Amino acid sequence: MQDLRSRIKAKELLIGTFIKTPAPHIVEILGEAGLDFAVVDQEHAPIGIAQMDMMALASRAVGMPILSRRWGASRDWIAPLLDLGMAGVMVPHVMDGPDAEAVCNAVRFSRGKRGLSPSPRAGNYGGMSIPDYRSNCDASSVVMVQIEDASALDHLDEIAAIEDVDMLFIGPADLAQSMQASYPSDELDEAILRVVAAGLKHDKAIGLFVGNAAHIPDWHDKGITLFVSGSDQSMLKGAATGLAAAKRS
Repeated sequence: MQDLRSRIKAKELLIGTFIKTPAPHIVEILGEAGLDFAVVDQEHAPIGIAQMDMMALASRAVGMPILSRRWGASRDWIAPLLDLGMAGVMVPHVMDGPDAEAVCNAVRFSRGKRGLSPSPRAGNYGGMSIPDYRSNCDASSVVMVQIEDASALDHLDEIAAIEDVDMLFIGPADLAQSMQASYPSDELDEAILRVVAAGLKHDKAIGLFVGNAAHIPDWHDKGITLFVSGSDQSMLKGAATGLAAAKRS
């Protein structure tokens, strides 16, 4: 499987999508299509850990890294998903430095707070030594923290300065709502550029959700290197709507 974290740190242009359907076949199809990664959207879709297990298995089979996004003030949901062999996590509504540190504590064994056992899939079912398991997981697990609250804009420096944070990922819809701004709007674009500036200052990669892939080139020119565009469901509905329209015409 591709090393997604290394590609993020190298600031390659990476394009993926959200997965909202709890089926390993979706992971397989998107991987065969050539996407760089996908994010399983446990925040806004009914996807449980047993389904995540099969989706993580499919991601390894097809060679496409997947991450999880799940809402929750505590961070105890993170380690079990990484144990399944997922490439990392995208954590919503990270507000400040201490919040980002808590996310990193849940991901990196080197911080001494994540429960340690090489028995799950990520440890080759016990086939890896503990030192190798620790080092491999810490080297490859992706930490994306979502910037999607107006108050977080005042803490960008402290968040971006944390070494174990790999990416600041902008959630534009929630950010606009928190700012009481329109989506899209010039005010929102200015806030996005503030996040980009913090990333450049601290050599952190920046990610962005775009509803339309046509917006990728412009934002890439502005310094954003990873994009989540739409979802499996939006792609299916768009194709089906086009097919239905062809029949009516």
